[in-house]
Amino acid sequence: MAENPQPARYRPRTDILGLGDPFYDAVTAADFPAHILRFRNDRAAAEIGIVAGDGMAGTLPLSDPAWIDHFARFIPLPGSLPRPLALRYHGHQFQSYNPDIGDGRGFLHAQATDHRGRLLDLGTKGSGQTPYSRFGDGRLTLKGGVREVLATEMLEALNVPTSRSFSLVETGEELVRGDEPSPTRSAVLVRLNHSHVRIGTFQRLAHERNGDAMGRLIDYVLTRLYDRTPGGDPAIELFDEAVGRVATLAARFMAAGFVHGVLNTDNINLTGESFDYGPWRFAPSWDAGFTAAYFDHHGLYAFGRQPDAMHWNVMQLAVALRTVAEAPPLIAVLETFPERHARAAADAMLWRLGVLPRDADSDRALADAVTRALTGTGMAIDRFFHDAFGGWLPEGDAWSPFEEVRALLSDYRPRKGRDHPYWSDAAPCSMLIDEVETIWSAIAQRDDWAPFAAKVAAIRRMGTALA
Repeated sequence: MAENPQPARYRPRTDILGLGDPFYDAVTAADFPAHILRFRNDRAAAEIGIVAGDGMAGTLPLSDPAWIDHFARFIPLPGSLPRPLALRYHGHQFQSYNPDIGDGRGFLHAQATDHRGRLLDLGTKGSGQTPYSRFGDGRLTLKGGVREVLATEMLEALNVPTSRSFSLVETGEELVRGDEPSPTRSAVLVRLNHSHVRIGTFQRLAHERNGDAMGRLIDYVLTRLYDRTPGGDPAIELFDEAVGRVATLAARFMAAGFVHGVLNTDNINLTGESFDYGPWRFAPSWDAGFTAAYFDHHGLYAFGRQPDAMHWNVMQLAVALRTVAEAPPLIAVLETFPERHARAAADAMLWRLGVLPRDADSDRALADAVTRALTGTGMAIDRFFHDAFGGWLPEGDAWSPFEEVRALLSDYRPRKGRDHPYWSDAAPCSMLIDEVETIWSAIAQRDDWAPFAAKVAAIRRMGTALA
């Protein structure tokens, strides 16, 4: 969570081009009437060697005007993709299969190597129409961009695998939307992600019965994204890795109190990072029925149902992989999801509690006790984890229902002390919907970006205290 990390070398990549025709369409970015830089994530940029100012040898220095050229006008980055690529995929949307989707308002702009040697994608949102836009305008509202920055900053601080909001540029168009006051301001967002290969990418190839392309995609994911040499059964190796990563993501959503809102198979990528934030919410309390999307009428993706939704999604990946693999080994891996999720859930809970793990049974008992107490009391999730960090629960009537948790915690050691000033704050850093709306109101009514900037700074401060 260092604010100004040592920059990596700039090492552009074009690995996606090796997949070939069935995976993308070359497109042209929209020509926007204005370009006002609203958010520049220099911390994330340094990890792929992009820096402000003159920079160090081996880095790519970008002034603000040059940044806008590359991340709003979409001039290709040196050495990376020569043209934007709209990625092709299908997906189950609220568990109904849709073969008529793909990158409809975004594209893959560039690839690069990060400071850990990983391949990363720079993808867009709101960058214009593509062959998959259908009747959409290919644009993003400024409010949607602001919300995505806030979501990704908060999730990163809370140890949830997530895309990073890399750039937000206001673009000077008036957009009409049915779910917010219109006309509203427009923006284009760039996100940094380990990959944009989705479960829906595999589903498209299975739908088309394209076994050759499926084999190339499996090799790409194993070698470029998982850093694994394919063995005797690459499809099963990929599925095993994907199941573990998706189970971990589901567990960390819960410990963060986060509701994604739209856990469709086209929104679940193979690296197990959350991305594409629309109607997200952080739950005020541990309420299994809490939903984020106003259109989720049956609570399919409610807070407490997210692990089941993720399990269902990897099941669809298994169905797609039947194109090139036998069913029994896929089923055997799929059946490990509940146990892997349970282990990851205990680990995520202990991380947020700020204590070191002991053994699987004890850790799970503690995580279950915390869940029961939070459910029964309705205590605010962020309040609990702020006050309990390090394993020391406060005294008082409000904490009497947590006696089981207190007893179990007595056997745990803190993984980090409470010496950071954040732990002396009167209130935890939260990101509930009322504050999101207040931040947006300041922008919409007065073009006041100070609350937004202050919130990003506060989230990063919390992340430093937690890390």
